[in-house]
Amino acid sequence: MQDFLTFKTFLTPTLLLIFYYLYAIVIPVVSYSIAKWVKSSYFKKENSDKEMIVTPKQKRIIVGIALLCFLCMELFWRVMFEFFIAYFDMHDALMHISKGV
Repeated sequence: MQDFLTFKTFLTPTLLLIFYYLYAIVIPVVSYSIAKWVKSSYFKKENSDKEMIVTPKQKRIIVGIALLCFLCMELFWRVMFEFFIAYFDMHDALMHISKGV
């Protein structure tokens, strides 16, 4: 308890893991809802003056770009949290070294 109150032990590494897994689930759900909105807005079957007609080839390209963006988002999210956790691991290692000297 003394280490926690004097900030020698951090709460953040545990919170980082919780937030990582929470948003690793939220990001796909939000991405799916955005993709669903884009599909309903731009990929309509009937033709009118305000609607954009998209060919099947363009649809495949858009879906491919969306999947690539999704994979990049998930990869960036993972790398960002690995950086934060590594930072706190370095702090713990330095505190261990300073106690040993």
